[in-house]
Amino acid sequence: MSKVFNVAAVCIPEEHYMVNLDQRLKEIKELVDDRKYFTINRARQYGKTTTLRALSQYLQQDYYVVLMDFQTFGNAKFKDENTFSLSFASSFLRMLMRNEINAPDEFNRTIAEMKKCVNRKSSDFELKELFEILSDLCMYSDKPIVLMIDEVDSASNNQVFLDFLAQLRAYYIDRSVQPALYSVILAGVYDVRNLKRELLPEDDHKMNSSWNIAADFNIDMSFHEEEIAGMLRDYETDHKTGMDINGMARLLYEYTSGYPYLISRLCKLMDEDVSGIKDSKSASWTFDGFMEANRILVSENNTLFESLIGKIINYPELNNILKDKIFNGHIVAYTVSNPVISMASMFGIIKNADGVVVPANRIFAKVLSDYYLSLDEMKSLDIYKAALTDKNQFVDNRKLNMKLVMRKFLQHFTELYGNKGERFIEKEGRKYFLLYLRPIINGAGHYSMEAVTANDTRTDLIVYYHEDLFIIEMKVWHGEKAHHKSEQQLLGYMASYHQNTGYLLTFNFNKSKEQGMKEVKVNGNTLIEVTV
Repeated sequence: MSKVFNVAAVCIPEEHYMVNLDQRLKEIKELVDDRKYFTINRARQYGKTTTLRALSQYLQQDYYVVLMDFQTFGNAKFKDENTFSLSFASSFLRMLMRNEINAPDEFNRTIAEMKKCVNRKSSDFELKELFEILSDLCMYSDKPIVLMIDEVDSASNNQVFLDFLAQLRAYYIDRSVQPALYSVILAGVYDVRNLKRELLPEDDHKMNSSWNIAADFNIDMSFHEEEIAGMLRDYETDHKTGMDINGMARLLYEYTSGYPYLISRLCKLMDEDVSGIKDSKSASWTFDGFMEANRILVSENNTLFESLIGKIINYPELNNILKDKIFNGHIVAYTVSNPVISMASMFGIIKNADGVVVPANRIFAKVLSDYYLSLDEMKSLDIYKAALTDKNQFVDNRKLNMKLVMRKFLQHFTELYGNKGERFIEKEGRKYFLLYLRPIINGAGHYSMEAVTANDTRTDLIVYYHEDLFIIEMKVWHGEKAHHKSEQQLLGYMASYHQNTGYLLTFNFNKSKEQGMKEVKVNGNTLIEVTV
């Protein structure tokens, strides 16, 4: 059986191409060895379950590991203490017995007692009894017992679960005087130390810092270039495509910022879909193949993107922050005390880039941009209608005439919005260019964008159309010095993509501005500069 790239459920080393997790597991084991109780809270499809499964194996030599999944419980199992305690005990025993146990008789007798309570469905078996018998198991066990619970979010709005956390906390605090679970790891999107985000307002009384003994979990679970390259080397050993492994790893990281699902999905698309389109695996693992996979990915309607859009719909303040960042380059300081920013970071939607809020990766920025531009209110605008009228004149023999696109945008924007004033142009200009561009390249091309951080007022835009690539920088005019800096930055960007032509779109509010389009030659390179 040959390996494949996996994007569904847990990854299995024997079946799937995977990033090597050894360093990550070693770092987590150090927390376990220190008897820490902690939460692995990361965004959806960030490899939490795969990490827990691998960690379970990694700890086997030194610990008895009990790996449970609260998603298997169902709401009915949380209706009261008795039901939950019996269900928990049943699952705990089943997972405990998967270890190779060589424990003393007292340990086995305690297991038998626990089984008897479960089988009889003892009506008086509640949290107190559950923790007493767990404490006995820990006392008699020849190895420390580590408890790991996956999908802990499934239970987080149930009072009985919060009571369970409170008991864990109590046993942890008293571990010097009574045996307790050696280490406890809870995994989910939410940090259980801050479950208030999931509870309804009327349920605020449930919050009582039930697990404030949890240690900070600062281990980076994103995939870095060298880790991605290691996975690609395994693939290359099997398929011998001749790919530039380090270059491909760099591309994957640049566009995903290390988001595990996005990396695996892009690899899977190149391996399976793009190789079919290009009739060759060798051709699919190239820059062009990567861009084709990227185009397919951002047009998908997968659960991760549905969750992303759902969050910005449900959180209007986050929606406004991201919309202003993507289209206007608006600067919002990354402040963890801001509950909206903290929440969006927890969900993996944004990241901290030099103290500024930006979309978590280029792919998310593109998905969000497409969503905003697809709204009916956008399609009703005159600039969009102009693009639909113009679109057939820009392509000849599969070649996109970007210079003509820029010229026609200048014409339409000036005619339609030239007298709208500074505030309108600053707020709407870049969005309107994307709105004009999108129907022109739709189907045969796509774009990638990255809002510049810190105090820059630029937005870098890369447009792909078939095998051609265009680099466009959109900026607001802030004087000759800033303009010259933008020219130099664009030239540097062009060099990194081996392009000798670049496009600079400037929105200028000065009444005396020199509006129009010109070509600037710099060291053999051509800058097409458009000022509106």
